[in-house]
Amino acid sequence: MCSLALFPPPLYSMNNVVCSLKPHSRQESSSKSAFRDHCETLYTRSAGAWRDAGLSGLLNEIANSSAEVPKWLGVSSSCVLALLRWVSSFHSSLFPHLTLSSEEMTAEFSQVLDWSDCAVRGFAWHPHTQKCAVALSDDSIKIYNPKSATTPTLKHRLQRSVAALQWKPLCASALAVACHNCLLVWHVDPTSLSTRPSSGCAQVLSHPGHSPVTSVAWSPNGPLLVSASPRDTALLVWDVAVESCVPLHRVGGGGVTYLSWSPDGSRVLAATPSSLFRVWETRMWTCERWPSLKGRCQSGCWSPDGSRLLFTVQGETVIYALTFTDNPGVPLMMSGGPKAATVVADLSETTLNTPDGDIMVGGEIQSLAWDPRGERLAVHVKGRPAMIAVFKTQISPAFKLLPCGFVQGEAGTEPRLMQFNPNYQHGAQLTVCWSNGKITHVPFCFMSAGNPQPGLGGSPSFPLTQGRPADYNNQTLYTELIS
Repeated sequence: MCSLALFPPPLYSMNNVVCSLKPHSRQESSSKSAFRDHCETLYTRSAGAWRDAGLSGLLNEIANSSAEVPKWLGVSSSCVLALLRWVSSFHSSLFPHLTLSSEEMTAEFSQVLDWSDCAVRGFAWHPHTQKCAVALSDDSIKIYNPKSATTPTLKHRLQRSVAALQWKPLCASALAVACHNCLLVWHVDPTSLSTRPSSGCAQVLSHPGHSPVTSVAWSPNGPLLVSASPRDTALLVWDVAVESCVPLHRVGGGGVTYLSWSPDGSRVLAATPSSLFRVWETRMWTCERWPSLKGRCQSGCWSPDGSRLLFTVQGETVIYALTFTDNPGVPLMMSGGPKAATVVADLSETTLNTPDGDIMVGGEIQSLAWDPRGERLAVHVKGRPAMIAVFKTQISPAFKLLPCGFVQGEAGTEPRLMQFNPNYQHGAQLTVCWSNGKITHVPFCFMSAGNPQPGLGGSPSFPLTQGRPADYNNQTLYTELIS
């Protein structure tokens, strides 16, 4: 069984930061403070309650406004609301996550480690340009572009509890934001010199009962957007241009927590709060269920060609793999049964020898990230302390995993979020958001196995430690047998 024992030890304890952005200030401010309360009519409040919480929110608003509605309407609303709450309590006994508040739910299912206490709650590289968006704990979003001296700050009265960000492919200006009660799609002109774009630049996409939104994903060719909410069993497929959506309902799971669209556009991973996840094929929008898990699917990522899915399960220390044929929804690995995934790596706790003494590495996996070339896999491990393990990967002719090393930050800091830069030309570049609010960029310079580039050297080797075999860098953790 492969393990972290084959990894080289982490580097010596000192500042190994290659490139860092300074911590963001004014973390205590809130977008709410920019808006003043005002009196609203019953109709306006009811419309807002329907938009935010669906039927139960509407009934609750009417029941609490007994002085403004006929007595029979207030009593009827209270009775129906009591019935709905009884049904909801029974449903919550089946799906315990429904007892959480919206903010607790966002923190539970976010890909960000310790989301509630994190200064950086979201990060997204643009797929085609050197531009990134950073969501802060005050619910503002900053856009950084090295070619511009202007740093736009995005704020909106509905932009609360930001859980995820993603730029629209093949578009320079559209940014999707998963918020407390809705989706926001910002359209920010990259040539504008404004540092505070108007809220009119944002499209508001909402659907009754679809909150909080914890994950969003654009189709690789851009026109479609999917969104997920742990309270809504439907996966919503949005046509942003006309602001309409098609709910894809399925029984079981209790909601949808995490989404990942394959790079070839053929499939969408949809995780749920319970011990099953679905893989949707996007031709006919049918899905395949994978229920035989010990816990919920925590994270997942696709190979660049969309043929292989790596995923992790909450509470486990292993990485699973599914391989798909050219026909969407039909897995290759049928020898282990009609529903079988392969374990490709085990990140259980192990002890490594370092110049500073023995350290314990490994533990439960928080998230995965695979670089666009398919040659580096970053694994965010929750352990004590949390750190990032990096694997060398090979997709063809056979899938392989090899140990590469660890990414650590300054003393006393832990990684909270990570993403590969899709526009790095000299190998792979991993962007890491740390617990102290800093953002660092870690380059991995290598010659691509599929497309060698002259003039680029290989990754520097780590110093050998006493008692460790000299060929550890060549020890394969996992190799897929091919016939």
